[in-house]
Amino acid sequence: MYEKGGVWMKLLTRTEEIYLLAILGLKDDAYGVQIKKQVAEISGKEISYGALYFALEQLHNKGYVTRRHGVPTPVRGGCSKIYYKLSPEGKKSLKDAFALHHSIWAGISVNSF
Repeated sequence: MYEKGGVWMKLLTRTEEIYLLAILGLKDDAYGVQIKKQVAEISGKEISYGALYFALEQLHNKGYVTRRHGVPTPVRGGCSKIYYKLSPEGKKSLKDAFALHHSIWAGISVNSF
């Protein structure tokens, strides 16, 4: 947690931030397989489906994402995809993380290290 303007804010973990950014970037096409690909692209690391769905469940439980079921298709054996979207709290948390990173790195150039 950190204080911003006299209000204590909960910080996202780096992993939460990556998943939320992946979902944000995918817009209306944020479902398991695509999120997994986007997370790998952002982080440079492959993740297992177990890790993916555990993280998505945690983000949902914390109120950072909402989920909805798509239309069941015969190709998927009658099962539907689960689509994820940032909740207002998820968007606010990403904005806060962006502002914090900007504040922390203000005045520092890459040439400094």
